[in-house]
Amino acid sequence: MSVHARLRATVPALLPAAEAGPPEITGPPGRRMLVQRGDGEIVAQPLDDSFAPRGASVRFPAPWPRDRGTWEVAPDAGLAVFAGVHAVRAVDPSGATRWEVRHGCWYGACRESHTSYEAYAERPDHRYPESGSVGFSVDGRLVWAHVRGPLPGGESSPDTVDEWLVVDAGSGRVLGRADAEAAAAGSIHVPHPTDPAQMGLSIGEGQDGAPLRWGRWDGSGLTVDRLDEDQCLLGLSPSGDRLMTVSHDQDSLAVRDSAGAVVDALDWNAEAAIPRHPDAAGEADEDEVERCWDWAGGFLDETTLVASTAECDEEWGRGRHWLVAATDARAVVPITYPSRVTGEPTALGGGVWSTPSEARDVLHVWELDGRDGRDGRDS
Repeated sequence: MSVHARLRATVPALLPAAEAGPPEITGPPGRRMLVQRGDGEIVAQPLDDSFAPRGASVRFPAPWPRDRGTWEVAPDAGLAVFAGVHAVRAVDPSGATRWEVRHGCWYGACRESHTSYEAYAERPDHRYPESGSVGFSVDGRLVWAHVRGPLPGGESSPDTVDEWLVVDAGSGRVLGRADAEAAAAGSIHVPHPTDPAQMGLSIGEGQDGAPLRWGRWDGSGLTVDRLDEDQCLLGLSPSGDRLMTVSHDQDSLAVRDSAGAVVDALDWNAEAAIPRHPDAAGEADEDEVERCWDWAGGFLDETTLVASTAECDEEWGRGRHWLVAATDARAVVPITYPSRVTGEPTALGGGVWSTPSEARDVLHVWELDGRDGRDGRDS
């Protein structure tokens, strides 16, 4: 049994692959954008419901190279925020700095408080720093920032390594701050789709773990819940009530509530749920055929997930993608495509997902083929 994917749209990248990172489609249905970080800028292109360009693109000059941090574009494409090695900086399309919040250096052995990128740009020991991240609230009014402490003039415990900030997106004023209780190599923010006062933060500590944090801003204080120390957050359902996670060792995919508890036994062990790769069928030793979930995928709708096993599949052949029903702990079904697909899937909501071309210069947008019924399953 399998489900069939149908090509919904082909979306060309905004910048040449040799000069940029991979293109991404961000935002919920009705407010989608194609965004791409180049060597010297971010380009954002609003998209219509058919994933065609809608209006003019917006360009944000970058304050430092793309290998020195992460970034995010506001939902209305009016502001870009760069999370760098020494600061979080908001830039408007003219290239002007709207605001900046300086913090500790993300190079682990450095205890300096840099005042500019130029202060460490040519230092060999700062070429491969760790990094934090930023995320806009769903309404674009708040920026959540995961930074390395300390902040200049701020007060924090000597044991605090990473801090989580809530920042006014318009003024740059730090509204709230809390100890993230982590020592990150990297992180990503996952915004609540309807509530601007809630945010998920998935932290990677390399081999040490994957702390998962949930933040709530009540207008005067930031509360942080420690959901788990070993789960990567991949996405939220359209209601925001459910979380999709994959364990740090990639052996388990689960649907959880906002308190971190697994919902209705919806927890899929890779070894049990994923069949052997068909091209590995002749292997005599079962232990040689590893099965693991990728840190990729998300919710297509409130009850359906897309996931993949491309990383462990590559030893045997083509990477596989899976449709997972978040209503049935047994329902993991392979997705078949009408043409060769590379890479991992990214859920876009509204029943669609994207995959990159092999050259990373095009995104293919997919939906389930309606000929197989509502969920695309073979009869």
